[in-house]
Amino acid sequence: MSILFKPLVTEKISTLNEKGKYGFLVDRKANKIEIKKAVEKMYGVTVESVNTMNYQGKRKSRYTRSGVISGRKPSFKKAIVSVAEGEVIDFYSGV
Repeated sequence: MSILFKPLVTEKISTLNEKGKYGFLVDRKANKIEIKKAVEKMYGVTVESVNTMNYQGKRKSRYTRSGVISGRKPSFKKAIVSVAEGEVIDFYSGV
């Protein structure tokens, strides 16, 4: 099972990329040490710190012919990873 699901590519994260910080969607059960090891192994960089954020899934409802169907989106966890000075992660190299 993989710890890193996908990198986050948003405007806010893109501004952090210039400062050496990168965002990832990660497994909800993963801790900071596991995330650090996974990023170092996958991208070959030195990770200095990892900050994590847990998000509760949003409530959603849909109006259908049979009535209102309500539920929620899945919960997820984000990680902001700071790499060593001068190192970069290139997400677009394989595209």
